[in-house]
Amino acid sequence: MQQSILLNIIPFAPAAKELTFKFLTHKPDHETFSPIHKDDLEGQLQGIIEEEKLEHGNWLYTNFSDDLEDAFSMTVNLDESPYFALHYYRHIIREYFRKHASLMHCNFTKDIVVWYEAKDQSSSKFTLFYQFTLKLQQARISEGPEMVVSFDGTTKILKRSLAEINNFDTQLYNWIAYKNRLYRYKYMPADIKNDLANAFPVLSNNLKPHFEIAFDSPDFTNRYPKYLQNINGFVKKYLNDSVLIQQLGFKAELYTTDQEGEVGTIEYESFDLEYGKDTKGIRYTGRDPHKDFKKYKAYMPAPPPNNVKFFFIYQKNQKTTAVKALYDFLKDGYKHDRWPFPSMESYISQPLQLDIEANIEFDTIETAFDTIKTAVKNMKRLPDTKYMALFVNPVSKFEKDQTKVNIYYKIKEVLLYENILSQVVKAEHLFKNGKPNDYFNTFLPHIEIALLAKLGGIPWRLKRPSTNELIVGVGAFYSITRKTRFVGSAFCFNNEGVFKGFDCFRSQDATSLAGSIREAVAKFIAVNYKATRLIIHFYKDISKKELEPIMQTLHTLGLNIPVVIVTVNKTESKSIIGFDTLSKELMPQSGTYIKIGNNEYLLFNNTRYDENSKPADKEYHFPLKLNLSSSIPNYFDDPAVAKQLIDQVFQFSRMYWKSTNQQSLPVTIKYPEMVAQIYPYFTYDKLADFGKENLWFL
Repeated sequence: MQQSILLNIIPFAPAAKELTFKFLTHKPDHETFSPIHKDDLEGQLQGIIEEEKLEHGNWLYTNFSDDLEDAFSMTVNLDESPYFALHYYRHIIREYFRKHASLMHCNFTKDIVVWYEAKDQSSSKFTLFYQFTLKLQQARISEGPEMVVSFDGTTKILKRSLAEINNFDTQLYNWIAYKNRLYRYKYMPADIKNDLANAFPVLSNNLKPHFEIAFDSPDFTNRYPKYLQNINGFVKKYLNDSVLIQQLGFKAELYTTDQEGEVGTIEYESFDLEYGKDTKGIRYTGRDPHKDFKKYKAYMPAPPPNNVKFFFIYQKNQKTTAVKALYDFLKDGYKHDRWPFPSMESYISQPLQLDIEANIEFDTIETAFDTIKTAVKNMKRLPDTKYMALFVNPVSKFEKDQTKVNIYYKIKEVLLYENILSQVVKAEHLFKNGKPNDYFNTFLPHIEIALLAKLGGIPWRLKRPSTNELIVGVGAFYSITRKTRFVGSAFCFNNEGVFKGFDCFRSQDATSLAGSIREAVAKFIAVNYKATRLIIHFYKDISKKELEPIMQTLHTLGLNIPVVIVTVNKTESKSIIGFDTLSKELMPQSGTYIKIGNNEYLLFNNTRYDENSKPADKEYHFPLKLNLSSSIPNYFDDPAVAKQLIDQVFQFSRMYWKSTNQQSLPVTIKYPEMVAQIYPYFTYDKLADFGKENLWFL
């Protein structure tokens, strides 16, 4: 498939190569000064000033102005000091937008964030703004400095000033707009406190309910055209300035990549998945589980013990409505002339054997947990039998009482500690308007695939040769209500995408991270005798401090094998994005990858498999950003090694078993994130051993 990939990058080449600047050796009390580390000057300080005169021996400061007292002058070659040059170019852009933007500030990475008031305003309560971020970088795509222009969506500022808001919990404030700048409320300067009539709160989700402002609805449509339109509009309107262009030496247009030199695609065979066998024992192969699974069946049905007992947990008043509807759907399937769906036994090869005596009724959601806890502890169970609870949850997805919402987690945990699997279905999805939901056939394939995976079955598998590689996934999730970050790891798979177990612990605990990986490697070796490579998919850049105990662990095990770290980040909007200008939808073909730095890549992972693909609204995924590193120097000198690892990330996104829909994130990152969303609500610090061996969280 032919593509022309446009990146939201503007390369530039300033004409001035040497300029003279004045520097201070102490930090001035003014925000327009930039701190400059001596290393950014690439040794050009030598012979001009002694390093011991610099602040802390490392820092000097400049506002790039000639009018500085008590300063020393220095001529800097911008080509020889490219990182100092970025400070200077950032200063030029910052000063330009101080005059031209509605609001401007620099984020924690020194990127320039600008806001522009939208022309169309729909509310008397707030003002709507468009946000853009300008990030400067050196020779990632081109041979010189580059500007990444990203569209960050919209934000709202309350029209009531802080002076007009009385008796309010100020801890809820985060950003405050004052004149044309943004400030953190807790660090707000004293002069603003004396002028609160001109200070206005930025509307975070924490603030919106207090001012009766609705949350923004998530946008599941194709975002690519909207983002490109806004970025192009910003570039033409605000960057197409003659003075700015002359100072920085760029064209006000985005950069088109060289198809042959910078853009690659994964192997076509990497889309293939294996399912069940035909009458000759040959595996069926397909690419779309949504269509293929029904025809080809599971790669492996639920393994022994084959006795599986199902039972229901439900609120008493829903027994004849939502509970009966779920039972009928699983037992008989969905009856429809155009969109029928088979029974569970036909779809996932798992009989629906009910243990009616094990059913648990509760009167209200407030009494549910105590009733269920007592019932499962006293439950009579057969030997060599798996038990699966079908929990019909009466709590609405719009419930505001967090106590009621959290009961789901408590029930999930108590079942895990009793070695009972569970599947939760919202009652409101099952029974609507006095009858079973007419659209529940859209839920059934996802529910039943998850049931199969929880029971230990393999719905589908990557079609690739087996190797003795171990892939470990580490992900994270920040719990706003719990104010903690948890990590699910080691989430272990072989190279075929088959799950091998996991553990869960706090992200700050590097020792636990190393320990869980040690256990994973030891178990893998016990079965496979020898691991040839350890690949860690990490949710963020892994530090030397975090990597060191992992390497010590492998050394203790006597393993002298390559350790490869693949950092997998969701780009969302504040990063580099590519657009295929030959496609109406603008989304590049699935499996396209672009090198955007030293061992850095964008991977487009979506359902645009070919020209005829028509992705659903939720499947217009933005690209993933991958960063590759290794314990072995020069490991990626051969481009084929990097391509193989990128290919693996792509394939692991196909192993998501909570639904039949394609995901953007690989399960090595997605599964730990899902566990970490639930784990903070559990009572016990240690995850039940039973919970480490199955996919209960799907």
